[in-house]
Amino acid sequence: MKKDPTTPAGAIHRLQLDSIVLADNRLGDPTNREIAVYVPHGHDGGGLPLLVNVVGFTSGGPAETNWQNFGENVPERLDRLIATGAMAPCVVAFPDCFTRLGGNQYVNSAAMGRWDDFLLQEAVPFVERTFGCGGVGKRGIFGHSSGGYGAIVHALLHPDFWSASAVHSGDMGFELLYRHEFAGVLRELTKVGFDCGKWVDTFWESKKVKGSDINVIMILAQAASFDPDLSAPYGIRLPVTHDTCELIPERWDNWLQWDPLSLVEKHGAGLKRLKALYIDCGDIDQYNLVYGARRLHRRLESLGVPHLYEEFPDDHSSVDYRLDVSLPVLAKALR
Repeated sequence: MKKDPTTPAGAIHRLQLDSIVLADNRLGDPTNREIAVYVPHGHDGGGLPLLVNVVGFTSGGPAETNWQNFGENVPERLDRLIATGAMAPCVVAFPDCFTRLGGNQYVNSAAMGRWDDFLLQEAVPFVERTFGCGGVGKRGIFGHSSGGYGAIVHALLHPDFWSASAVHSGDMGFELLYRHEFAGVLRELTKVGFDCGKWVDTFWESKKVKGSDINVIMILAQAASFDPDLSAPYGIRLPVTHDTCELIPERWDNWLQWDPLSLVEKHGAGLKRLKALYIDCGDIDQYNLVYGARRLHRRLESLGVPHLYEEFPDDHSSVDYRLDVSLPVLAKALR
């Protein structure tokens, strides 16, 4: 809901992209993808920077444009920030990257699909061609939670493509984030004989999704993202033994290689090429992400990577208000 109904509204365009890189993905997900695109009031997009919103688990990019009952959706927030002069005008894209496993980490996976390639090779070029926006030195990526993970991993792996990144409560510090979840997942999988494919099929056939189900499918999605097994249903294998919940070292190591705290050791120096890197996290984040954020912040300091780091007094949920801080930083850097 707009805080000021007199604020000029930007336009929302809903594009359709039939992906080539997602063809024949193992999950059977559709290749036709919607990309919602915000263009500020008074602009056609030409010459403006492009920001890409990668969203958290269970969501899809176009959902960021939906009506909000007690707050603003992202386009309404952009309208306000731009109208008040707090933020320079930008085009903002919201690509649909939702999957059968409930979300996305925005990396290439033999099980989940080539989502890194989808963004870099298809979605971003498509939006830039359509609106004449973005381009080298004028692209930024931002997101929260799994979207925050996508934002930091893309910045680490592709500082030649992205020039700015905002990481809100991003997944990092896998030891604290994921390890304690495996026992609960195993308890659920005992009901289907540890058949992950059967569990996923039952999940989609259910008349009601329980909160505990979201935790399970989230871990299964991470397994398919970080350590896929093409011989298993949906490419899912867990990094623990089924009977004793002990870590399987080679399996767990594959997960850890995708932890931003590991990736920064190999790719951290490349972040110096960014025009802006913003990282924040709530100081009582219930998924323990603040500890990973602190570790990343300290490592970036030791590497001499310029960045802005903030902690705020809140947890992981309903923290879209932090975009009021990060989006102006990205927009200013990309002008």
